[in-house]
Amino acid sequence: MTRLCFDPTNKVKRRIGDRWTALQDGKIVAARVQPLPGFDVRIATVESHWAVRQEPPIQGALQVSLYVLVAIDDQNPPFMVCGYFAHGGTPILRPGSRIVCHAAVTARSWRGRRPDGTLKPPSEPRLASLMTTPFSTLLADRLSRRDFLARAPRVAAASGLATTVPSAIAAALATGPASAGSALVAIAPSKADALVVAAGVRYDTVIAAGDALWPGDPGLTAADLRSLKWLDESAAARQDRRFGVNNDALAFFPEGNNRRRGTLCVNHEYVLPQLVFAGLSAAGAERGKARDAWIAAHPQTVPWMQSAHGVSVLTLQQGLRGWQVQRGTRPTRRITARTPIEIRGPARAHGLMKTAADPSGTVALGTFANCAGGKTPWGTYLTAEENIQDYFGGAASWASSTRDETTREAHRRWPIGERSVYGWDLVDSRFDLRREPHEPFRHGWIVEIDPTDPNSPPKKRTALGRFCHEGANTILTRDGRVAAYMGDDTKFEYVYKFITRDRFDAKNRAANRDLLDEGVLYVARFDASGNGEWLPLVHDEKGPLNSRNGFSSQADVVIRCRAAADVLGATPMDRPEDVEPNPLTGRVYMSLTKNADRAQKRGAFSGRELDFGADAANPRLSNDFGHIIELIEADDDAASTRFRWNVFLLAGDPRVAGSKFITRAEDVVPDRVQRGDTYYAGFADRSQVSPIACPDNLGFDPSGRLWIVTDADGDLIANNGCFVVPTQGPERGLLRQIASAPVGAEVCGCEFTPDGTTLFLSIQHPGEGGTVDRPVSHWPDGNGLPPRSAVVALSREDGKPL
Repeated sequence: MTRLCFDPTNKVKRRIGDRWTALQDGKIVAARVQPLPGFDVRIATVESHWAVRQEPPIQGALQVSLYVLVAIDDQNPPFMVCGYFAHGGTPILRPGSRIVCHAAVTARSWRGRRPDGTLKPPSEPRLASLMTTPFSTLLADRLSRRDFLARAPRVAAASGLATTVPSAIAAALATGPASAGSALVAIAPSKADALVVAAGVRYDTVIAAGDALWPGDPGLTAADLRSLKWLDESAAARQDRRFGVNNDALAFFPEGNNRRRGTLCVNHEYVLPQLVFAGLSAAGAERGKARDAWIAAHPQTVPWMQSAHGVSVLTLQQGLRGWQVQRGTRPTRRITARTPIEIRGPARAHGLMKTAADPSGTVALGTFANCAGGKTPWGTYLTAEENIQDYFGGAASWASSTRDETTREAHRRWPIGERSVYGWDLVDSRFDLRREPHEPFRHGWIVEIDPTDPNSPPKKRTALGRFCHEGANTILTRDGRVAAYMGDDTKFEYVYKFITRDRFDAKNRAANRDLLDEGVLYVARFDASGNGEWLPLVHDEKGPLNSRNGFSSQADVVIRCRAAADVLGATPMDRPEDVEPNPLTGRVYMSLTKNADRAQKRGAFSGRELDFGADAANPRLSNDFGHIIELIEADDDAASTRFRWNVFLLAGDPRVAGSKFITRAEDVVPDRVQRGDTYYAGFADRSQVSPIACPDNLGFDPSGRLWIVTDADGDLIANNGCFVVPTQGPERGLLRQIASAPVGAEVCGCEFTPDGTTLFLSIQHPGEGGTVDRPVSHWPDGNGLPPRSAVVALSREDGKPL
């Protein structure tokens, strides 16, 4: 079989779009692996001139000579890209042939790095001379593409190649360098049990639930899930060293200037027991009784689930096979529902934060229900604790027997049920309100994690308020302070902003260590005029948040944040999820996922009376599809307390006959919008936009385009997906679907590498609705195996930014 490679290890493949550098006449020149039109081929296309030397023919090869391309760059060891060519220099490129570039690291050309990180001199003198010239200088000296094409015959002749360049190779050489590629063509909605991506896009599965984070561990595989042999007394201890379940938020921190290596922080929101434990039924009415009986028979289930929650911190390296996990590196660690976490900020040591296990009220045990997240300017990770109420039980029994009115009132706006969702209270007493009524107050916060120091304790930053945190996304104010935007992901709850008291110090990372402990927390009021105001949630005996209203300190305000926002008259929203500032424009985008309870009535909801009707910022009754609001801070400054706002996207399916496709912003008002109507930031052609339902997490690429991932019921349109839409210019509102998730999955994360060439996504709970024994999805392992959540990396096949 014809091969265009010589790889003794046969392990490493060069991917389309990878960049590398080549050696020719003592110079390093840039190159890119590119496809050849009409062939299933990946070849090395050099942007200036070829780096080729001829070696003797390989014994046993039919009339074939070997040409060796020695490649080197400023981050990786030298490697050799080798090609078999027919005599005369004409590459063997036949339709149907599988010809793939391989690379092999040659020990004789590389001796590694010194302890100080510098490169050791290679043993081959010619390569050693190259090390003395800075990579940037050599790149600046490269030839233009036109000059290369003119020189190609001379280079080929000098190297023993044919004096003509095959047309297929010339076409590949004529393509441009790495830059923003042409717009991706949208895919149609899909119900396939697959991760479907747009043409020209590829994806790699980076890591899946149960995969090992340290060497020497086989991990928990999809095949293992088909029985309960793995669920023994040591299962939790093993899970403490493995990737968790139902990965959600993602945050990538590049390692210095190395764009191919960095630390990835990943949330693990919750466990769907029926997708993990063989033999556990998902039957509706009897699910609670079945769960209780299951936990009684398998008490080790609860500590395992606690270990599967929290956050994974891991190192990624982009190599010849895409992004790979580097097991056991220094940053690697697991933070679970049992990890000690410092309580910082105004709620520290407050009476409601004290428990029998922690009478000081300063150290909480664990983080769980971790949904979206964020990053700080000083390079730490912010993980958000969301639906913590699902983990506690015994509330009604406790409330009927207690005389503690202070604690009862503190629970009013965040109700907890008599029966927990996951049954942890059946094994772990701290989740039973009858035994520990204060434990829930220690959760529902933003937690800060330093990904660079595995020994640093995570910290709950209570100054940012306690509610169902979807995330915390930051941007600098004009005077250098830090603003963090947050949503409370519950029907009829609020949008928040926190502004630090002190300025960010870019030159002194340590000075920012506790920046989030002091500042002002605000909640948003959206007026019908299109204006709005950030209302300060500050304890003040002369203001509304005083002891007469139940707030005797700032600790009371942040612990009972929802009740404080009620007093100020904040606007109840349709499940505020991700709230993301555009790093280029400063405009803020907030996804309101859905709210089917919008109706023309008034009644009780989540511990207070409210009007359920539509309003200007939430214009639809029975809002099944959700919407996105664009917020413009006054003076384009995140420190402002006033803003303007508009509806950017009214989600839905423009293909549905009889629904309105609205193109004027003034028509997006409560008395004119119906359930199926859509609006795409004023874009006028409904045939060009993709349908979308239930926007959830948001992200921005380096060019400032908004990326949206969804969490919808598959019956609304199709499977969930990933979408991109410009927020300015002539294509503002032209939303395109780029990826579709497997059956039952939600898409989360939405995190770009700094150069925009890789998009990390979380594929959460594929196969929801099935069980281990009767799966409705087999993604990502296939072969009839149960599904697993996983992180994937999307990139363009041509290597250009998405």
